[in-house]
Amino acid sequence: MKKTYKIEVDCANCAAEMENVARNTPGVKSASVNFMGLKMTVEFEEGADAATVMEEVCKAVKKVDDECEIYLP
Repeated sequence: MKKTYKIEVDCANCAAEMENVARNTPGVKSASVNFMGLKMTVEFEEGADAATVMEEVCKAVKKVDDECEIYLP
């Protein structure tokens, strides 16, 4: 399952870090960040609960930069 989330990020380097952190979160099969479009697309591993996984991604992203934001539905 793939989902796209609106994000807030100030620089391309932080966007790359967000993508890296998301990719390394358990339950995430793949992740990509579109810095110009301010969107993150996440593909989840089979059987993973998207809401729970995204909560962990958000926590990890805040450690990269407290001003980075992922808007969850």
